[in-house]
Amino acid sequence: MAGNAIVRFDNVALLSVASVLPSRVTTSDEIESRLAPSLARLKLRSGLLKRVAGVLERRNWAPGESADAATIAAGERALTEAGVSPEDVGLLINTSVTRAHLEPSVAVALHHGLDLPSSAINFDVANACLGFINGMSLAATMIESGQIRYAMVVAGEDADEIQVNTIDRLLRSDADREGFMSEFASLTLGSGSAAAVLGRADEHPEGHRILGGVTRAATKFHELCVGSVDGMFTDAKALLKGGLDLVVSAWKDAAPEWDWKSMSRYVTHQVSSIHTDAIVKAVNLDRSRVPTTFPRLGNIGPASVPITLVEEQATLRRGDRVLLMGVGSGLNTAMMELAW
Repeated sequence: MAGNAIVRFDNVALLSVASVLPSRVTTSDEIESRLAPSLARLKLRSGLLKRVAGVLERRNWAPGESADAATIAAGERALTEAGVSPEDVGLLINTSVTRAHLEPSVAVALHHGLDLPSSAINFDVANACLGFINGMSLAATMIESGQIRYAMVVAGEDADEIQVNTIDRLLRSDADREGFMSEFASLTLGSGSAAAVLGRADEHPEGHRILGGVTRAATKFHELCVGSVDGMFTDAKALLKGGLDLVVSAWKDAAPEWDWKSMSRYVTHQVSSIHTDAIVKAVNLDRSRVPTTFPRLGNIGPASVPITLVEEQATLRRGDRVLLMGVGSGLNTAMMELAW
């Protein structure tokens, strides 16, 4: 049966959202310079990353920096801004795609680094680029049910290894044009960390109410984008079409219960200029209300939505309405409304 999963919250607020970005900037010109032999051999014009994806540069962790350390720093910043003590946190959800090993969870090191109490539940939630929104929804559910008072949702991404492996593979003499384009998305990835603190709205009237939202699945497309540290392989054309169809169907089915036609801001998952323009057109959004960070930061996976929200929060005013929205490999889509 086709349809949306719907969730509403009555007493949950976003208390803070913070980010930490790597200090090292890697331009698209630098990446294409490394790939120059392959571009010439495959007769591909230079400027592909800027022209097709609209990605001018992205961040990578410099020596002495790491995604985990940055995520802990973002978490500490979020707790300070929320005025919440680590000892009061009852839940930590890590939502990153990046992980150095299969077990234990990434969350355990972050729990330790943040000095959270032994009573704080901690685990990973993985759902490609939708992980952070899913994590917020799960945390909100546990707050609403009375299981916890405060929750932290975090994500820390490291695109270095996948990009190095991708460039090395694309420089091989047996790399063809089709293979190059199937790995093109890997070259748009960036690194960064983000953290959010959630709590009860009645205890924090200054917070930003999390009203709820919808999710929808189209898992028949689960093979269109498959990635690991070795590389990310994408059928870009089919992925874009499948993602747009999914967003449009979710949007239309949500209309009877959610009025999202005139939000103050649409904070979308950051992929590329093509994806952003296509979503704006597909559901008729006001382009001036759709901020973009991908030209400077690339696609930071699940961390891209909170990082973009961090950059926008200074311009948001009490009473503004914000819609977090995105599509994740699989395919899944999620939309979550905040009353700022």
